[in-house]
This record gives sequence, C-alpha cells and structure tokens, in this order.
Amino acid sequence: MANLNKVFLIGNLTRDPELRYIPSGTAVATFTVASNRSYTSAAGEKKEEACFVRVVSWARQAELAAEYL
Repeated sequence: MANLNKVFLIGNLTRDPELRYIPSGTAVATFTVASNRSYTSAAGEKKEEACFVRVVSWARQAELAAEYL
C-alpha cells in the first residue's frame, strides 16, 4: 500500500495558471503559490520571508485550476 501525503497551500497566485495539453490530450496546468512566513529568530528579531511553491495539476483538475484560479 502506498503512502499518501496531503498538503494544503494557502497563499497568493503569482500569475494566472498556464494550461497546455500533452500529445495524448491530457491537460496540464502549472502555477506558483506564494506564501509568507513570519517567525522570530534566535536573537529575538521578528522576520518575514516568502516561500514560492510551483504546482502542477493534471487532467480535469488542471482545467478547473485554469478556469477558476
């Protein structure tokens, strides 16, 4: 049995999803989600940094992402 990891990304799209179709006709959408992370360093200084996550979705999920995101 394979393990399944579930991830919820909350953030902002950096641009509209890019939808394309591979030769077999399957839809592929790529987009990037930017999320801010706030934390306090060991020295007690408050810091904030951005994390950019590239997302690739396939088939019907790709078409829905391109339409609604």
